[in-house]
Amino acid sequence: MTALLDDFAADEFTHDGITHRYYRHGTGPAVIVIAEVPGITPKVIEFARRVATAGLTVYLPSLFGTDGASPSPSGPTDLPRVGMTMARTLGKVCVSREFTIFATGKTSPVVGWLRALAAKAHEECGGPGVGAVGMCVTGGFALAMAVDDRMLAPVLSQPSLPFGMTPGRRRTIDISPDDLATVKVRCANGLQVLGARFEGDLMVPGTRFDFLREQLGDAFLGVELPDSAANPEALIPPHSVLTEHLIDEPGQPTRDTLDQVIDFFATKLGIAG
Repeated sequence: MTALLDDFAADEFTHDGITHRYYRHGTGPAVIVIAEVPGITPKVIEFARRVATAGLTVYLPSLFGTDGASPSPSGPTDLPRVGMTMARTLGKVCVSREFTIFATGKTSPVVGWLRALAAKAHEECGGPGVGAVGMCVTGGFALAMAVDDRMLAPVLSQPSLPFGMTPGRRRTIDISPDDLATVKVRCANGLQVLGARFEGDLMVPGTRFDFLREQLGDAFLGVELPDSAANPEALIPPHSVLTEHLIDEPGQPTRDTLDQVIDFFATKLGIAG
């Protein structure tokens, strides 16, 4: 385990024949932080710490990649290494039976494992329920997890699935019709869903957020940031709102969004003062 995770408790969890490692840190109600490609990077760990510092218990599942590894280990000019790392990890995700990458109208099988982890976390941590945030290829997982009444604070950060440039793929998200119908009922009864993206992000088209607004109505709280708000030192175009493209300074739009996400968790999970 990387030194960056030394103060996190590490364990494994098995459900329905699927086993993954996860890391736990903090106290209070639980939030599942689901990393983006290429995995649990230093920036993802920083975000998890911010959530824990707010008075919440972070559960950080390891679904792919090398835990704690930086996507640019040789510094900000290491673009070729970043591309290789991203492509290698994404390739493994694409062939994994746990992830539905290209198909529309399907919930990825790994979501069942994540729902079970959330149930375990709620039992261990108490509180009114749990929260979750997915990022990039895992962005839509938080929405699919909301079929469970224990999920009170789902956050979709740059939800990128399904991949593809056709209009049909751009106006949908990776959730089955039955799961979406359940979430819509919950939204009609008070559940809210928070989403964030950069306006120019081709992986997360604006029509995907239009679809979510149409399906979930006012229950979908969509935050769409101008590309100019992204950290210019990041090696990829504006995409990772809460991690790689965060400018961690008061008054910055990405910092405001991060604060909004944490406040969303705190309010929905009953720890806001």
